[in-house]
Amino acid sequence: MKNKVLLYITILGAMAFNGYSQSGGIKKADKQYAKYAYIDATQTYERVAAKGYKSADMFQKLGNAYYFNAELEKANKWYGELFAMGGDIAPEYYYRYAQTLKSAGDYAKADQMMVQFNQKASADLRGQIFKDKQNYMDVIKANSGRYTIGDAGINSKYSDYGSSFFGKKLVFTSSRDTGSFAQKKHKWTNQYFTNMYAAEIGKDDSLSNPVKFAKSINSKFHEATPVFSKDGKTVYFTRNNYNDGKKGKDANKITLLKIYKATLKDSTNWSDATEVPFNSDSYSTAHPTLSADGKTMYFASDMPGTHGQSDIWKVTINDDGSFGTPVNLGTGINTEGKETFPTITDENELYFATDGHPGLGGLDIFMSKVNADGSYGEPQNIGTPANSPQDDFAYLIDTKTRKGFLSSNRTGGQGYDDIYKFTETRKLICEQVLAGVVTDLETGEILAGAKVTLMDDKFNKIKEVTSDAEGKYDFGTVECGKIYYVRGEKETYETKEQKVTISKETGKTDLPIQLEKKVKPVTVGDDLAKAFGIKIIYFDLDKWDIRSDAALELEKILDVMKQYPMMKIDVRSHTDSRQTKKYNQKLSDRRAASTIDWLVANGVDKVRLTGKGYGETKLVNKCADGVQCTEEEHQANRRSEFIITGL
Repeated sequence: MKNKVLLYITILGAMAFNGYSQSGGIKKADKQYAKYAYIDATQTYERVAAKGYKSADMFQKLGNAYYFNAELEKANKWYGELFAMGGDIAPEYYYRYAQTLKSAGDYAKADQMMVQFNQKASADLRGQIFKDKQNYMDVIKANSGRYTIGDAGINSKYSDYGSSFFGKKLVFTSSRDTGSFAQKKHKWTNQYFTNMYAAEIGKDDSLSNPVKFAKSINSKFHEATPVFSKDGKTVYFTRNNYNDGKKGKDANKITLLKIYKATLKDSTNWSDATEVPFNSDSYSTAHPTLSADGKTMYFASDMPGTHGQSDIWKVTINDDGSFGTPVNLGTGINTEGKETFPTITDENELYFATDGHPGLGGLDIFMSKVNADGSYGEPQNIGTPANSPQDDFAYLIDTKTRKGFLSSNRTGGQGYDDIYKFTETRKLICEQVLAGVVTDLETGEILAGAKVTLMDDKFNKIKEVTSDAEGKYDFGTVECGKIYYVRGEKETYETKEQKVTISKETGKTDLPIQLEKKVKPVTVGDDLAKAFGIKIIYFDLDKWDIRSDAALELEKILDVMKQYPMMKIDVRSHTDSRQTKKYNQKLSDRRAASTIDWLVANGVDKVRLTGKGYGETKLVNKCADGVQCTEEEHQANRRSEFIITGL
């Protein structure tokens, strides 16, 4: 059941072929194509093409028939013929041609097609994502080499895919049951209809003895992609729209896909399958997967609200077994292409197959981290060898052992689709935990109840926590290799910010915070910033506006002046030695004025403030005119000081 190609599968009767004229052959092929009988259609079209007949419509349909059947290299040939003819070609064919070029290894030409696709369909997310991530091959290369992978040992010459853990068994989908002489083949793929099978998982992770699973809920059409509840008593699976011996059809008389639910009666028998309530005869739902707590189902569908050919959706499963309203995961995950075969792990990692995000060709497996607030991180291509230039999908992993299975129709397999076993040797996303203890600087006393704030490198607030009874705080996971700022605050203590650079390897960053008591003896003539441990207010080269980091320090100056309402200060601003003395004098005057203006704008009475610029007359280091210095050394001179003139 190659419904990863398009989400729905048609159920067709046999179609006879008794010879044709050239025009008659085209008409017959068009009828076969219209009924999704792609195997019959391609054979007919190719016989006509072999006689020298050329038609943009025929080349489109030949390319599509192979494209929808995931035979991308064959589709590439006919899309190439289409583009060789020239003329007005719909934007979607630039996208499909790019996908098939990737399967043939021609990534440079594929990227050219994607550039043109984006120009012709600028609102399409697939083109926008490509434009923003033209270095996608570098990203894939960086994410590659993390798997050892091999044949799962249970594949047949037919289609085998879509597995799920069930105790010590692996339950998977297969079309290997050729049945009796009358067993029907699916006209879309020329494969037999699929059933679910179960194989024993050995101690060495080998699979053996595949046998038909859940015969009581198998029908004469497709059953596929099961997932089991934590207690093993409920199974959700995909089936053609088939109930009580009758096929359901949409307005075009096509039998689509639905998700069904069955319950275990005893050790081997499952109760009659029933539909989930958000199914419809008018659209497909398929490939269910469950969150670790069993309270959320993720699935693929082309229901109303879908952005592309199929999207990933989720729905709440209530305590009484009823369902909420399905929710689309949004454009961070879904595109105008195909997103399908979701898997959600107990580590809140969402894996799914897509051809809408930049990949190696066909469907690639991507992972998105589900954040604590329910949002989704940027999807990451999991790299080779898990992904290939062909279709790769149905990712399944045991997060404890890092072993699992995926499905693919890559070159070298035994059948139409095959199941591969893998071991993940390195996690895709580097994760660091940022935590620490808040203490008194002088006494080392544990400080409970301190507010600790995490900010990014632009000082935007990310998260806020409170230290516990042992003074401990914990921000959980943060991104590896990034710079953060951490602010510690507690009543009667000075606020303190610390810069921390997170390691690029998975692990834990321990950041202790030591806070200093606010009560400090100060006298006229003291530098307020030095007395209260406030950083120097720096300025950018040739600028006098207040930077975001400077504003944070000025907040501290403001706080101290509010604590000491009689305090007066003299703002003294300085420059480095570059530019002329006259220019630097004017620049420093502007810096002093902008600093005073900021304090006044934030509530300080102007009568408490004086200020003056000193140009380059009071350098703090050797960096005078003509002396070669680093930018960091020059930066030390571009500053403001706050001298107490009254208390």
